[in-house]
Amino acid sequence: MHIETSEPQDIPAVPVSSQIPSQLALRRVAIDTWRENVAYLHRDCAVYRAEGFQALSKIEVRANGRHILATVNVVDDAAIVGCNELGLSEDAFAQLDVENGHTVSVTQAEPPESMGALFRKIAGERLTRADYAAIVRDIAGHHYSKIELTAFVVACNRDELDREEVFFLSDAMVASGRRLDWHEPLVVDKHCIGGIPGNRTTMLVVPIVAAHGMLCPKTSSRAITSPAGTADTMEVLANVELPFEQLADIVRDYRGCLAWGGTANLSPADDVLISVERPLSIDSPGQMVASILSKKVAAGATHLVLDIPIGPTAKVRSMPEAQRLRRLFEYVARRMGLSLDVVITDGRQPVGNGIGPVLEARDVMRVLQNDPDAPNDLRQKALRLAGRLIECDPDVRGGDGYAIARDILDSGRALRRMEDIITAQGSKGFDHMHPKLGPLTYEVCAPNSGTVVGIDNFQIARVARLAGAPKVQGAGVDLMHKLGATVAQGDVLYRVHAGYPADLEFARQASARDIGYRLGLMRSLLDAHPEVPDLASDALRTGGLDSMTAFQADLLCNAPGISPLSGTAAHAASHASASRREERDADGPLLTGRELDIAHQLILAQPNKLIARSLSLSPETVKWHLSNIYHKLGVASRHDAVARLRRLFPGS
Repeated sequence: MHIETSEPQDIPAVPVSSQIPSQLALRRVAIDTWRENVAYLHRDCAVYRAEGFQALSKIEVRANGRHILATVNVVDDAAIVGCNELGLSEDAFAQLDVENGHTVSVTQAEPPESMGALFRKIAGERLTRADYAAIVRDIAGHHYSKIELTAFVVACNRDELDREEVFFLSDAMVASGRRLDWHEPLVVDKHCIGGIPGNRTTMLVVPIVAAHGMLCPKTSSRAITSPAGTADTMEVLANVELPFEQLADIVRDYRGCLAWGGTANLSPADDVLISVERPLSIDSPGQMVASILSKKVAAGATHLVLDIPIGPTAKVRSMPEAQRLRRLFEYVARRMGLSLDVVITDGRQPVGNGIGPVLEARDVMRVLQNDPDAPNDLRQKALRLAGRLIECDPDVRGGDGYAIARDILDSGRALRRMEDIITAQGSKGFDHMHPKLGPLTYEVCAPNSGTVVGIDNFQIARVARLAGAPKVQGAGVDLMHKLGATVAQGDVLYRVHAGYPADLEFARQASARDIGYRLGLMRSLLDAHPEVPDLASDALRTGGLDSMTAFQADLLCNAPGISPLSGTAAHAASHASASRREERDADGPLLTGRELDIAHQLILAQPNKLIARSLSLSPETVKWHLSNIYHKLGVASRHDAVARLRRLFPGS
């Protein structure tokens, strides 16, 4: 055997990092990091030391031609991830879409392309359309860490976006995901900006408009900080996490659906931003508009009815604020080619009696079945919104929508359509007569006698969440009294349901600190002097009251046993007999002082512009009051309202 030898030669030094393979075995780490890609590396991992990674630095992970960016977390426990493994959080693992144990390569990540635009926004600069497109593309691709996301959200909130920037952001968010096309000229949707517990009108609007024949493919969100979202409540009745292809079949067959929107990949950047906005309680107008409209346009809607509730504890707390928000929505919607109808509604209290998935599902089914125990405020609001959507139909005359919606609901057609949708999505056999509520309960009682003059939406929602809603479907709050109700000391204001003792105790402590109700001595004021209602009406007419004082003045004008006539309207009907006045007190609508002033002008056949001029109001405010008057009178047109008012106020 011949062995060749050679003299030793100098071999160039090789950097340590290149001698160590950057490949590791993938390990799924069962941690939900909520819309953030997180990677876990052991401190003694050779790749971690060689590449110079640090905690919170970003890495690029590749496997099978796919790649993701993730933020590094360093661990010292081999039970979480070994030295030759790379752990990925649930979100990151799902995005990479390879098997546990698969070999992955790991490298330092390049900074996101849009980082320069982000820095300019942090500095307070106005960004261009291209800037927002780049930022949203990186957000949707999970290229931003939570710190960078937070910086963007806070910068947009601190320096309020102008309306062009809001449009740029909205348009970029639509482009970041799938955009549906239903191949129909009229696709309707309804949305509420939120902040009102209960308020499950969507689950009534969809079957009503679908029964009318309009296409309403409703994809809804789950609750993040509220006691229930539409998807959470619908899940009590049927499956909501369905493949998009199945949802499309249901929509074609029944003209509507009620499903969770997470499977459709609509505006994915919005879901990432929400994961930062909600914990920080940031909900700036610009980001709200972009979030809502991007989802609706991406879902293929052509016509949208938007509900903006206003009230002392709602998201929007004054009419000027609501009108500003309305104009911003209308501008961006117009730029995006979406037909928008904004409805400003009463947000002074929860809508419906139940707050929590099962309780809200009970209320919805009671309304659909025309149950006498159904909450009338939920029914009336849903009819009003459904009527506005139905009026998008070119074959429906303006003002007729409410009556059509009411006929569909009263005839049982809405119930049958809802049952069809529930069956198609996979019924869960919910019995609204015997709902499965949380077995642990306690009651919150009135600390003194009085009239309910305020309900704190935020506090009632907080109590319901602490009780376990929406995670525990049967948990929540069941309201026994609403605004204007007279209660005696010890009367039950609401009942709390929970599934676990700890949740019940958390809720009990929260309600002990603040029951969420304000009880006033309205009756004592009314008994003090017969002119108190007139004084309250004058104060409302003069204006300048804060929202809570205005609400209390409104209660004084409309208290049980007080004639709804005051001011100009009272003078117009002063010759009516006492018996007719008593009849109106019992059966007539409870109009506010301002509504009565407008009603009187309406009887005189005055156009909106003259009404606005004579009462020193804007035409938009007159329209809002007229909408409330129609709602209270139970009519759908100006002609019907005048006829009803003349019956109520004979001789006026």
